[in-house]
Amino acid sequence: MKILLILICVGLSSIAIADCRTTATGRTACNNGQEAGGYNANSGSAWKSDKNSAGVSTTQTSKGGEAKTKNGKGVYKSSSGKTCVKTANNQGCN
Repeated sequence: MKILLILICVGLSSIAIADCRTTATGRTACNNGQEAGGYNANSGSAWKSDKNSAGVSTTQTSKGGEAKTKNGKGVYKSSSGKTCVKTANNQGCN
């Protein structure tokens, strides 16, 4: 009986803590789609993404890159200092 009670407690606690899931494509989504992460086995880099209350997604890679995007527009800053911008009418890097 004690073992059954312990198993039930462990099962309920893992449900309460686990707010992330892995999709069929290997993407990890958390907090109703507000956070995500993944790993590219070909390049060996991992990434994580968060979306704030204004709808801006900030994505960071394990190699130091960072992108801020919203509605298909955004800014990317690489670890080497290169900055790329995409707007409604223009795109390019410096």
